[in-house]
Amino acid sequence: MGSTLLAVVTLLVAWIPPRGTWSFAVMRIWSSSVLAASLVRVEVHYAPELEPGKSYVFLANHQSLFDIPVLIATSPGQIRMVAKRSLFQIPVFGWALWAGGFIPVDRADRSSATQTFASAFARLRQGTSMLLFPEGTRSLDDTLLPFQRGGFLLALKSGLPIVPVGIRGSRAIQGKSSFAIHPGIVTVTYGAPIDTAAYGLRRKKELTAEVRRRIAGPAGLDPGEISEV
Repeated sequence: MGSTLLAVVTLLVAWIPPRGTWSFAVMRIWSSSVLAASLVRVEVHYAPELEPGKSYVFLANHQSLFDIPVLIATSPGQIRMVAKRSLFQIPVFGWALWAGGFIPVDRADRSSATQTFASAFARLRQGTSMLLFPEGTRSLDDTLLPFQRGGFLLALKSGLPIVPVGIRGSRAIQGKSSFAIHPGIVTVTYGAPIDTAAYGLRRKKELTAEVRRRIAGPAGLDPGEISEV
């Protein structure tokens, strides 16, 4: 009942400009409520280099559906996420994602990537940070999956810094293909921004390796093989 009420409020305030600003504030309350009701405690660490009000491209590892409320509840400032389209079809939860200005992506339809990129770029130009899961799906073990290139191109073409985000413990709360929720502790670390201008498109592979390393460390994961994105 509480989640439904918050979703309705999120939809109502979505029409107050700028779009998504007030909805995101309600989504923070919803996320914190979900975590508390699930007996999930979140420990969060912020790099001192993060500047309030500045736009970033946040890239995080992905282990659980609980990563989403964890990140919404703890993000330093307003963010919008790129999330798989099927999540937008979930009653209540999907409505809130839409109202919050989040961006759906259909992984089975490559032609939709251009529209997704354009929408994400527009959010950045409006001064809102973007958060993506470069693995593209939830991992099943302690090794990072290969990274997709979208988040890196978004950061490089916008000239914005990348903030590596390491999430530890969320798989133990609820793993992929599991409906069971277990109480526990999730630790999320927002690392120091990485200046993408120092790399450029020609050094994208080096940038990818650095981001993988700085996500894997605080997440307690193996960075795995570095492949071109």
